[in-house]
Amino acid sequence: MIYLTRLNGQPMVLNSDLIEFIENTPDTVITLITGNKLVVLETAQEIIDRIMDYRQRVTGGSRGFLPSIIAWPNEPETDGE
Repeated sequence: MIYLTRLNGQPMVLNSDLIEFIENTPDTVITLITGNKLVVLETAQEIIDRIMDYRQRVTGGSRGFLPSIIAWPNEPETDGE
């Protein structure tokens, strides 16, 4: 479970196992495996960091269950074309 803030400022707690994907469209939109969407103030990277922190606490510091993505990827570089 991770603490997040809805766009209207209301705090919420989310079961991070329900997250299907996260989008940074000016706002951060979380799509759940149920198809429901949540808009939150936190960035995708902040959410990933909170999930990783939560999973480390649950597993007693073991990194065995952490996702392979540990940072939001940089934008792809272009050669000016």
